[in-house]
Amino acid sequence: MTPEHTAVTAPAAVPPGAGPAGAGEPSVPPPVPPPGTAFGRVVREARPYLRARTRVIALLGGWSLLEFAQTFLGGFAVARAIDSGFLDGAPATGLLWLAVAAVAALPAAVATRGVFAGLADLVEPLRDGLVRRAVARAIGTALTGPTAATTGSVSQITHQSEIARDGWAGLVLSLRSFVFTAAGALAGMAVLAPRLLLVTLPPLLLGLGLFLATLAPMAARQRAYLTADEAFAAHAGQTAGALRDIAAAGAAGRVVAEADALAGEQAVQARSLARWAAVRIVALAVCGQLPPLLLLLAAPWLMRHGLTSGALVGAFTYLTYSLAPAVHALLGVLGTAAGRLVVVLDRFTGPAPLPPPPPGRAFVPPRTARPVAELRAVTFAYGPGARPVLDRLDLTVPSDGHLAVVGPSGSGKSTLAAVLAGVVPPTGGEVRWLGLATDALEPTAVRTLLPQRPFVFTGTLRENLRYLRPGARDGEIAATVAAIGLDALAERLGGVDAPFDPGLLSQGERQLIALGRAHLTTAPLLILDEATSHLDPAAEALAESALAARAGALVVIAHRLTSAARAERVLVMDGADTVCGTPAELPARSALYRDLAGHWSRDPG
Repeated sequence: MTPEHTAVTAPAAVPPGAGPAGAGEPSVPPPVPPPGTAFGRVVREARPYLRARTRVIALLGGWSLLEFAQTFLGGFAVARAIDSGFLDGAPATGLLWLAVAAVAALPAAVATRGVFAGLADLVEPLRDGLVRRAVARAIGTALTGPTAATTGSVSQITHQSEIARDGWAGLVLSLRSFVFTAAGALAGMAVLAPRLLLVTLPPLLLGLGLFLATLAPMAARQRAYLTADEAFAAHAGQTAGALRDIAAAGAAGRVVAEADALAGEQAVQARSLARWAAVRIVALAVCGQLPPLLLLLAAPWLMRHGLTSGALVGAFTYLTYSLAPAVHALLGVLGTAAGRLVVVLDRFTGPAPLPPPPPGRAFVPPRTARPVAELRAVTFAYGPGARPVLDRLDLTVPSDGHLAVVGPSGSGKSTLAAVLAGVVPPTGGEVRWLGLATDALEPTAVRTLLPQRPFVFTGTLRENLRYLRPGARDGEIAATVAAIGLDALAERLGGVDAPFDPGLLSQGERQLIALGRAHLTTAPLLILDEATSHLDPAAEALAESALAARAGALVVIAHRLTSAARAERVLVMDGADTVCGTPAELPARSALYRDLAGHWSRDPG
């Protein structure tokens, strides 16, 4: 299954009436899988995944040829040791052939390392692809409506993707071992005496055929059991969250009856699953235990037709030492992990695209002379009865303006930043970007909001700087590093292409990297919400000056009054009361600004 097209569905919906009245979230049906059987759907999506990894599969096959050689030489050398050595009166020759069988095991042991190295390239991309699809499906589901999202994606991303990964790894290892071990054993018996295949091959094929015939019904029973289990778990979760409502409504009897019905369905499916497991035990006996028994019964007939004692012992060696363990391992994996693997992977089938953006939100806004942002009588309060943090605020941010916002802690500066950035909607009034309503534009194309504690991920400095603009050129990155003052940090990290651990960075260094990202963006509006609070005054001045010099508007939630002194206009906030003006005129207009100026002038930081 391709990494681009792999994921897990949401848990099965609770059957109608399975949830108690008023309990929990509404049940949401899982994504409908494409037509066809579960096995067919999985195979259909597995083909492009395997075709893209033919080189890895060929490499696994190359290493496995050593296992073929070990199996072939094991039984053949035993046969030659008996016929040409011990029974022929030449014990030295017999010991030499046994030594050949022992030495043949050494290259196969070396091959194990190569097999596991190639296995990672075949297994890990599957798990990564499942996680990507699960995330995409969860985001797409959540965006379709507030009641469509479920918590099933957590299980998909963690538990179910690991089930698929482990099951796929076990299946590959067991299938590879069986194919090359069986080929070596059958080739060895064909060389020793072709009649051996007449006795051993039919029960082997019969057992394998019987076992493979159980795969489809077992997968169906496994799916039915998982569905019943998920329905019971969902009912239990809803009941636990609504015990008070159930008691108040007198619905205990109904809830118990529903739980009993769901538990009964789960038991029915478990018994059906167990019956098919019994059929698999019969298939395993036919495939693994019947060939040696038939060989023993047919030994007189075979020896009358020229089978030597050594060839008979060699055939038993193939069947008991090589073939039987490989058959048991393969059928064991097919009987446990493979059934779960098909069921889980089937939950990943079908497309999982993100929904298209609403009309009119996908274009990059043009540069115009109109204000980049406007607040028109904006009011914001944290609840219907709460005092407004913003009260009918009118504010205009010109397309190339530089605005600083100052005020005491709790005065609403961060709230203003969130409303201006469109992160939270106002409870009254209107926010406009470039003369348009905010929902008519793609937010990331209009504004960049930098918080006080920015996100920095493991990688290189170049990758972190390109986070908001992946297509930034090397020259632009170099100019940003110089403008923001990242030179010293880049040198300490070993250059812009040296990977680093974010845990080793200080808060100030994290803020510098985030400021570099903002400098590289083409968004016409930058909002810094105390995004320079951990920088020293000189570094803060350098970064703010660089951001103010770029094309676009800059709004700074000030940490120091020096940020206000560098701005063209300053908005002084004291709860719902605001005063806006130039740094030169505000001391005469705002007592709060004078107080802040006196406080900050005494602040050594």
